[in-house]
Amino acid sequence: MSGYLLLIYFLVAIALIIVAGARWKIHPFLVLIGVSMLLALACGISPERLPAVIGTGFSSIFASIGLVIIFGTAIGMILEKSGGAVKLADIVLKAVGRRHPQLAMLLLGWILSIPVFCDSGFVIVNPIRKWMARRSGVSPVTLAVALAGGLYISHVLIPPTPGPIAAAGMLGLEDNLLLVIGLGVLCSIFPLAVCYFWANHIGPKIKLEEEVQGKNGCEQTDESASELFRKSIAVEKLPGGWMSALPLIVPILLMGVSSVLSMTGSKVSWAIFLGKPVIALIIGFLCALPLIRRNMINEVMGQTLTTAGPIIFITAAGGILGQVIMETGFVDFVKENASSLSGIGIFFPFLIAAILKTSQGSSTVAITTTAGIMGAFSSSESLMSVLGLCSPLAAGLTVMAIGSGAMMASHANDSYFWVVTNFSGMKLEQGYRTHTMMTILISIAAMLEIWLLYMLLC
Repeated sequence: MSGYLLLIYFLVAIALIIVAGARWKIHPFLVLIGVSMLLALACGISPERLPAVIGTGFSSIFASIGLVIIFGTAIGMILEKSGGAVKLADIVLKAVGRRHPQLAMLLLGWILSIPVFCDSGFVIVNPIRKWMARRSGVSPVTLAVALAGGLYISHVLIPPTPGPIAAAGMLGLEDNLLLVIGLGVLCSIFPLAVCYFWANHIGPKIKLEEEVQGKNGCEQTDESASELFRKSIAVEKLPGGWMSALPLIVPILLMGVSSVLSMTGSKVSWAIFLGKPVIALIIGFLCALPLIRRNMINEVMGQTLTTAGPIIFITAAGGILGQVIMETGFVDFVKENASSLSGIGIFFPFLIAAILKTSQGSSTVAITTTAGIMGAFSSSESLMSVLGLCSPLAAGLTVMAIGSGAMMASHANDSYFWVVTNFSGMKLEQGYRTHTMMTILISIAAMLEIWLLYMLLC
């Protein structure tokens, strides 16, 4: 089959994914499997061989990152239910102080969304945002934009949030999560700075209806931030700071020690074993268990599987698409014309993720679909190889590029847009001026930093 015809089929497949999800509202899992099968048949994969191709793409995801996603989600769920996540946020709030409420909201959101989904994080912290707006006199919109941006940045860039974990696994970095975490923290610098300045710029220009009517956006209360945190998640007492931090710190330390030993050629097998991401996250999960009552464990695990299940299955469906792309010979065609893509490089996954995110709304779907298209960096048959992204560092930056693209243009088809606008009291047009514009700016800022790092380090 002509290579150019394969290219046309590939572009049609991407367009069909966008239309089926955004306009026809078909579930992403069904869309990815259906499009993968149509693409396979159109490109000449025989019906007899198709089940094997589907099985290979689907099972490879479960084998590499299924448990990682489950236990990463479980840690976040426990921290959310127990109040551990907001205890960490409260520590940040006290450290930054009331004199810098915008910075406090930004950093608070950024830290909170590492274990907790950004939607839940905004709902949890919203009472504190109102409290700080009243106490400081800073525009409540400024604080809302700063909080939303901080939550969003870590949500798409830093594991154990499921999206970045899934992308890391699909690109072949399931044993290098520490690298992805480190890059996620590093690549947050530019977008955090841009979000901070944008929040200060746009916030004072937007007047909420409650401000126009003379209200301050928060009921009069002398309650402390800690008390408001506690009430926002309906727990009697927040856990201690160290106990709340251990589920996140311990896995990072274990993976760090394992990475150092591997680079030095050490043969300390038990340390290497404990540093495997799935083992490290299981240990982090065990560290989190004391934060909740014994009778809550089954409830938390049920909610964890409910949350992680769709992500794993959508990710696996993306794996099928990636496997089909490799089997069709499309990658060979791209290799033959690699010179035309040499100038795109790290921007290719960013553009694909940005298009998918803006069109269908879900950052996680955009991340997993794009990662499935890219394939593993170690495979000579993947798009990663064609684009020259063949090292662990380049693959880690590709995860970041995918995440930055998945921040692009959060608007009316994104549930997070409605969470931010409704809970902050903004009208639709105000949400577009503040939140949507913020996501565009931080997406571009993140990609700029990623490109600079790629040029310097790769």
